[in-house]
Amino acid sequence: MSGSVVLALRILTALALYGFLGWVLVFLYREVQRQGIVLANRRVPGISIMVTPKGGQGTLRYFQQAEITIGRDPGSDIPLAEDTISAKHAHLTYHHNQWWLEDLASTNGTRLNDIRITTPTVITSGDEIQCGGSRLSVSLSENVIIEPTLRLKKQNPSDTQ
Repeated sequence: MSGSVVLALRILTALALYGFLGWVLVFLYREVQRQGIVLANRRVPGISIMVTPKGGQGTLRYFQQAEITIGRDPGSDIPLAEDTISAKHAHLTYHHNQWWLEDLASTNGTRLNDIRITTPTVITSGDEIQCGGSRLSVSLSENVIIEPTLRLKKQNPSDTQ
């Protein structure tokens, strides 16, 4: 009799374990789906940067991406052809609903509003970034959500009379 009780307990334990594992997998699947929707709907606000090289004329650049690299490297998003600028000088990243400026261990450093930065720093609209002799003026755009347009109902010609 005790052998059949032990067998029944083993079967119940196995069923409880498989039930728990099934519940965990369903929970994880739903969480992954929810996070996917959140990431798909996440919007990066645009950022405009007026790039004024030393002794040059400024050019306005507009970005919609979450990472912007600044440096002498031609592959940078904002390439600056100046000897006092490192190949990978600094980068701007958008996370935690803010734009951040980080110096990438450049030789001459990066300044934000005439203050040298050593850690990632939040930037706001109107800030001025200095890399070597170049100045970059930042203008952040608002994250405007455009509502979908409403479909107009088609009217019959007989309804207009």
